[in-house]
Parts: sequence; structure tokens; C-alpha cells
Amino acid sequence: MKKMLLLTAALLLVTGLVFAAGASETKTASTAPAISYEVTEPITIEWWHALEQQYWPLVDEIVGEFNATNPLITVEAKYIGNYATVNENLVAAHAAGSGLPALTVANTPYVAEYGKGGLTEDLTPYIKATGYDIDDFGEGMIAATSYEGKQVTLPFLISTQVIYYNKTMADKEGITIPSQITDMDAFMKKASKLNSDGTTDRWAIIIPGWDQWYFEPMYLNSGVKIVNDDRVSTDLAGPISADLTKKFQNWVSQGYTYWASGTSASSNMRQNFVDQKTFSVIHTSSLYNLYKGLIGDKFELGMAWLPAGKTKISEIGGSVLLIPAKNDQKTKNAAWVFLQYLIGKDVNMKWADGTGYIPTRNSVLSSEEGAQFLQRKPAFKAIFDNLDEINPRIQHAGWNQLATIWKSYLDQIMIEGADVDTNLGMMADEINEVLADSE
Repeated sequence: MKKMLLLTAALLLVTGLVFAAGASETKTASTAPAISYEVTEPITIEWWHALEQQYWPLVDEIVGEFNATNPLITVEAKYIGNYATVNENLVAAHAAGSGLPALTVANTPYVAEYGKGGLTEDLTPYIKATGYDIDDFGEGMIAATSYEGKQVTLPFLISTQVIYYNKTMADKEGITIPSQITDMDAFMKKASKLNSDGTTDRWAIIIPGWDQWYFEPMYLNSGVKIVNDDRVSTDLAGPISADLTKKFQNWVSQGYTYWASGTSASSNMRQNFVDQKTFSVIHTSSLYNLYKGLIGDKFELGMAWLPAGKTKISEIGGSVLLIPAKNDQKTKNAAWVFLQYLIGKDVNMKWADGTGYIPTRNSVLSSEEGAQFLQRKPAFKAIFDNLDEINPRIQHAGWNQLATIWKSYLDQIMIEGADVDTNLGMMADEINEVLADSE
């Protein structure tokens, strides 16, 4: 069979050559012109971003430097709003086929949705044609920005879940953030302080309940299948999930932690940390600069990886860069040049210094600049040491509904003291229905 296929292919190739020689008007795949990714004439392009006003001077500086050194390309940076607003505008422009930017940011959970919907340009040919060093990113980041083997986006301003802790307090009291979930009970008792009447004077840690992204890694690393392989059911009511949820509930009831949920939960959590009413908090690494500014010289800020179970993965947060597929090739070429600049080694470090996001390039991390960055921000070593553990977020059409249901039930369990097994069972029934309807 293989010989027959090879013979057939050879005959087709010979036939194509004969026709090409005898009839110049006949075109074959072998004679089709290759796509050029070069910028050969002046062009102005638009870049959509979600960086808030405090970062606009940095945006102006970086875009200005690009424009000054690339005479054929003029970039106009445009603030669209938060990631949800960027998504709404991008999807609308894609549907209309007009008004698209040359390059845009997107929140990491949208990668699979955009890839599946054909919104993004496949960057794989660009990477091959220009020799772009994609392997300079961590494995987890490459996977998180791909869809079905195609590099449909590239990492931009990347964050992940971390534990911020009071390093001054830790050094004084001999407290360390546990590396394993199984050691959390002992940590909770040691790092918290209770008054004689049983009320809490200092929490060991505050767990954000307003976004499942923050506590999700502990479920995943414990072995819980939040979305089962069948894609239509969840394991969140299974024994592993139930045991972990009971641990959370016990820590809350003992006064070791509180479940931060509701209005102003994030700002209240930060203020408790600044006021040293909690030893640590779980939050996004992108807020490092903010925490440093709030703390000032009150104490030294530490950063740790979340405790592991069977695995120690975290999930990617922040944003990626993509080129809309419906743009013309000239616009795409200019966007590709600008995209490479935005995530280049030198500029990558500027973003990390100026925003608090993670340096994403392995070559940056191992360079003198990376060493200097760690001198300025030593807490980031916890992330540098675990870059390959940063994984893609769960992708499913019913994910947002699943997350909303999960958070609602956990609020009842943690805040109201509802029965874990009963409520997880009801929760799983609702989630399974959502997952089945979404596939």
C-alpha cells in the first residue's frame, strides 16, 4: 500500500512538472509564491491594550521607542478598557470584518475560544519564516498560548497565583510557607493568633473566594478533575474535593483564615495584609508593585509558590498578544514586527519592572539583567524557579457558568457553615447540567 501511495505521488509530481513546462498558464502548489512577511512600505497600525492609566507613560515610552527605530511602521496605542471590554470590541469587529486592530491583547482564558473561532492568525508560519525563538518561553507558556498545535497567540503580560507573606514576621517567628498541602494544618496553627475568647487577632492566610482562580490550583494539585475527561461532568463532589473543601471550612471555623468574598473583598484583603492582621494572602503576582507600594517600609514582602499536592502547577493569568486573522497581509506583517518588539528581551524586562508582571523569557531570567531584576525584586525567585509549572487555564464553553456555581456554593459552605457533602452534591448536579448543555 505504501509503495502504491509513493508511486501515485511520484506520478502526480511528474505530471505537474510536465504541465508546468508545457503550459505556463497552469499553476501548481509548488509554483505558488511564498508569503512574504517583510514590511516594504510605510504603514500605520493600531494596537489595542488594557493597561490602565497609571501605565500609560510606560506604554508611551515603549511605543515611542519602537516608532523611532522603525521608520516604515507607525504604531498608535489605544486603551480599550478591561479585558472583558477588549473581548467585546474584538468579537464585534471580527464579526463585522472591519475596525479590527493590527495587534491586540487578550486575557488568557480567551485563547482557545479565539483559536476555535478562527479569530486569530496562526503565528506558526511567521515563527518558522523569521526564525523566531519560541522555545525561549517556558513550556507552560507555549502551551497556554497555543490551540490544537497552532501558536495562535504569544505570551505578553503574564501573571500567576502566588502567596504574599510578611517576610519580616516570618523571619522573626520562624514561620515558612508550606510546600505541601498536607502541611497546611500545622502552618495554620502556627501562623495565626487567636484571642483568649477564640476570636482571631491575626489570620494565617486569607483565601480569595471572589474568584475561583485563586483557590483552584489546590484542587487541581490534589488530583481533582474540575472538568472530567468526558467534558460533560465534574469531580468537584468527589472524595478528594470534599476532603479539601472540609479542610478549608475547618480553617475558617477555627479562625485560622477567612474566605474573602463579596463587595470590596480584594481591597479589604489587601488592607488586612498591610495592617498585619494576616500573615499571608493568596493573590496574583501582577500586583507585586501595588503591594510593595502599600506596605512601604512597614515590613519586607515575601512571595511563595502555592503548596503542592500530587503536582505543583499554577495557572496562567494576565494577557497574550494576537493578530486578527481577517486583516490584510501588509497589516499582519507590520503587527508581527511590533509583536516581536513588545515581547523582546529588553522590552520584556521593562514591562516586568514597570508593571509587576512576570519576565517571560528564559534568556532574560538567566541573563545579567535577570540577576539584577532579582536583586531589585528578590521575591520573584519563587516564580523564576517554577516557570515551567505555569499551565493553561481550563477551557470549556461552560466554564464561566461552572465557576459562578462553584463560587456560590463555596460561599455558603465557608461563610454560612453549610454541610459540605450535601452542598457539593447539589452543586455537581447543576454543573453537570451546564457542562452537558455547553458541549
